[in-house]
Amino acid sequence: MSRVQVIRPAGAGHETLYVLLVSALIVALAASVVLVRGERVDDQPIASHQIDARRDLTPAEQGLYTDLRVAFDEIQYLRDEQGAVPEVQALAAEGLPPFVIDAGSQSRGDHQWSLLADGAYLGRSQAPEIAGHLLMIQPSEGGAEAEVWLYRGNPSPSVDDLAPASLIAAGWRQVVSHYDAGVTRDHRH
Repeated sequence: MSRVQVIRPAGAGHETLYVLLVSALIVALAASVVLVRGERVDDQPIASHQIDARRDLTPAEQGLYTDLRVAFDEIQYLRDEQGAVPEVQALAAEGLPPFVIDAGSQSRGDHQWSLLADGAYLGRSQAPEIAGHLLMIQPSEGGAEAEVWLYRGNPSPSVDDLAPASLIAAGWRQVVSHYDAGVTRDHRH
């Protein structure tokens, strides 16, 4: 004859309680670490004559700004190789956005680019309601970044003086990028 014996767990209610207490302790510890080590994300203030590339530009302007940042490296390379700032036609022949005329450039304001005497590139927008006029000023010393300025008025402005004070007085706004914890994932403490 076979006999079946049922063995009930001893203290199953106590085991469940202990698991819940340990879980609550872990959650409380994690929350306290986050509160103590968490960083406040404060917006970096920008000057009144500046405009933030991430928040204050239209999508077309953001694309053009990015193109100018990438083109700057290529322009520096060509300038070092040729000994002079490359003409707009040479940049277009290289297929370098935003200087090349294609469907993308036409949908982003159809800018007409010219090289100014000071080595700056001026892009006059044919559709200022889509993207404003852009100015990229080459740095005077190597290793520095180019300055990008935006003008949203109509008609397109004349640029006689590239000094910041003159540009600000004429209504130009400098485009700046701030990379903080909200943008980058790489965090070093």
